[in-house]
Amino acid sequence: MIKYSVVIPAYNEEAVIETTYNRLTEVMKKSDGEYELVFINDGSRDATADMLSQICDKDSSVRLINFSRNFGHQIAVTAGMDYAQGQAIVIIDADLQDPPEVILEMIEKWKEGYDVVYGKRKKRKGETVFKKATAAMFYRILDKLTTVEIPVDTGDFRLIDRKVCDVMKSLSEQNRYVRGLVSWVGFKQTPLEYDRHERFAGETKYPLKKMLKFAADGITSFSYKPLKLANVIGITLCALSVLYLLIALIIGLCLPAVTMPAWALALTIALFFNGITMIMLGIMGEYIGRIYDEVKGRPLYVVKETKGFNSNAQ
Repeated sequence: MIKYSVVIPAYNEEAVIETTYNRLTEVMKKSDGEYELVFINDGSRDATADMLSQICDKDSSVRLINFSRNFGHQIAVTAGMDYAQGQAIVIIDADLQDPPEVILEMIEKWKEGYDVVYGKRKKRKGETVFKKATAAMFYRILDKLTTVEIPVDTGDFRLIDRKVCDVMKSLSEQNRYVRGLVSWVGFKQTPLEYDRHERFAGETKYPLKKMLKFAADGITSFSYKPLKLANVIGITLCALSVLYLLIALIIGLCLPAVTMPAWALALTIALFFNGITMIMLGIMGEYIGRIYDEVKGRPLYVVKETKGFNSNAQ
């Protein structure tokens, strides 16, 4: 029976994938049971798929899932959990920013009885000040908005027990925020602090556009408070409008010489309220778009081929 599964999503990682495989193999050979390395090629356009196929051919512990196209990091992680056969499942990115050696410490925590052991970053080496600042801000905003406690300064690097993985497999929502879902399902969880390294090679797969999409998925998946913002803004604007009218009335009565062009006042008010309206429509549109994705009922991903799985695999 396979005891440990390591899920590794990969997208255009030809510069690092061989080293990732070697380090993971070295670490998992030190564990106390059989293991499998489940690589998910998320529609890579470089040589990642060919390199993983060659690795899979020479090592029976390696599994490969090839997507038909790029479906995104969170979907790749989901596919890895769907196919993983171990009693404990570790999720780690292929870029080696999360050191594989920490997996052995996670396993020790799992043996103590924890169902989820999530990596908590003490330091984030090799990242820009902008990325560190925006990431810190996002996690704290998300914490304030949601009713589910999602640990700050954590990523998808974690170990989950088989029963947690089975529950995760039953969740079919399209716009996935895996670390939030792991928090939502509950069970006994604990952090494990570590220093995150800079990327071993290659370029980041999370530019600003994807970071914003990821943040939107996290907030809209676990909070409807942004929708309540319309009520707060509406009440505030009504109060300010009444206050403005009172001030204008007092000025008109007490200082008749002070006047403001009517067209300028009307234009300013119209632009202000139209801007607020568009913001609220945009927020509602985000939620409606996600509802649309859910009701279509499409599969989360399409697998082009798999290698290394036995007949009992999914």
